Amino acid sequence: MRYLIALLAAFSLPSLYAETLELPQGPVILTVSGELENTNAGDHAQFDRAMLEALPQHETVTHTPWHDGAVSFVGPLGRTLLDAVGSEGRELRISALNDYSATVPVRDFYKYDVILAMSANGQPLQVRDQGPLFVIYPFDQASSLMNEVTLSRSVWQVNRIEIE
Repeated sequence: MRYLIALLAAFSLPSLYAETLELPQGPVILTVSGELENTNAGDHAQFDRAMLEALPQHETVTHTPWHDGAVSFVGPLGRTLLDAVGSEGRELRISALNDYSATVPVRDFYKYDVILAMSANGQPLQVRDQGPLFVIYPFDQASSLMNEVTLSRSVWQVNRIEIE
């Protein structure tokens, strides 16, 4: 009997450390799955716009190949989102509404101030202008980022992230 109680306690310990995220009140714009601890929809974490806006916001002003001139992008840092979901993975499979996807090493989110941009020049990103979320690297802060590999990781119209 003691063995059974100890066994049950051991298997329930991880759940003591996992947090449950609040439920989205609006339309879900991002679903995070895979190697994460904090969820709100089964084994996934779903976010509406307000939930993402409630995370600390970061501004990146940078040039991109897709815009004329420098653009001010605002959104949560990628690492802030990973911390919120209790990420334990090494790679991210970031997917767009059109099913384009890119594999991004988690280390990119910690090495650089990569954001999940929600607005550009003060305007919320809509689907027609690369929204609702756009992975933005600080290209102007590190010229080495302006390369084919990093540009392919700059997924726009992001709606899913799988943590592997």
